[in-house]
Amino acid sequence: MKTGREKHRLPTNRQIENRFTLIRTLVAVGIALICCLALILLVSEEPLQAFVAFLTGPLDPPKNLATVLQTAAPLIFSGLAVSVMFSCNQFNLAGEGAFFLGGLAGSAVAVKLVLPYVVHPIVALLAGGLVGGVVCAIPGLLKVKLGATEVVSSLMLNYVVLYLGVYILNYFLLDPAAGFPATERLPDTARLETLIPKTNFHIGIILSFVLCVVMYFFLYRSKYGYSIRMVGQNENFARYSGINVGATIMMAQLIGGILAGVGGASEVLGGYTRFQWVALPGYGFDGVIVAILAGNNPLLVPVGAVFLAYLRVGADIMSRRSDVATEVLAVVQGAIILLVAAKLFLQHIKHKYIVANATRLEAVKGGEEHE
Repeated sequence: MKTGREKHRLPTNRQIENRFTLIRTLVAVGIALICCLALILLVSEEPLQAFVAFLTGPLDPPKNLATVLQTAAPLIFSGLAVSVMFSCNQFNLAGEGAFFLGGLAGSAVAVKLVLPYVVHPIVALLAGGLVGGVVCAIPGLLKVKLGATEVVSSLMLNYVVLYLGVYILNYFLLDPAAGFPATERLPDTARLETLIPKTNFHIGIILSFVLCVVMYFFLYRSKYGYSIRMVGQNENFARYSGINVGATIMMAQLIGGILAGVGGASEVLGGYTRFQWVALPGYGFDGVIVAILAGNNPLLVPVGAVFLAYLRVGADIMSRRSDVATEVLAVVQGAIILLVAAKLFLQHIKHKYIVANATRLEAVKGGEEHE
């Protein structure tokens, strides 16, 4: 009985992998913050004040937390979109274009259609998701049918989408009275309701968290999610197992595009009075950082997004309260990505732990056989 209990307490390989991923991420964050402190010591005349503002600024005053969550919302949408595509081992970077065009499509529905409250924002979000899905499906279709690498085709597609969107904005949706390239004011019927007065904390932020839970159950509790993960882990094995690899790739990229498009529409309808983007907003590329931090786990995407948003708000507050520019954040982000993405970072520690755990497991099994 004793050996049985000992065997039950021993961690599985999957548990070891999860623990190692968490430890490696935390160590990477710690090293990045140390690098940040070292840089601040070199460039600032008030390094302690600057570093304290960087770490504690988003908490003082407490309403800054609403700003952190507001900043995290588009990162959650884009990080979730990238996580789904990365789970299928598809490095589709068209989430950037999907986010942009999804915001434009949602704005077009908002200003061109007259619909009642509740229905109007729902239709606008669906339009954004539909357009975003089409954008990300194009590189997937090119890969499945023509064998084109999705990395290159998606990067190039982002600029096609950008100039197409700017053309539509200037020739079909432009408000001449605005004085700058923008649509008409978004009607109140289409706006996402603000949940905290005097902030931009809107219902789209809640939607982003809900979608993370939905996508977790989709990826880990459904046969379609299993197909996506199986193709991502070993495409040849998935094909021999009877999984339609081409259809699965298309499904992953379509879902990722829908999530990015809904995120773009949500960001515009909740945080802006007009659609006024004339350049790619950058949220799609930020989603890659969030997905890396989350290890492509939908439930960890909000953690990675909130962490990145916290750093950005902290860097902005630091630049206003001290003599250190916000560009120091680029050093932190770069260090975290390099360390988390490096497969050999702390790999020897994990290897030793797995060997030790396997040795203990063999000893337990030997004890059971002896009994």
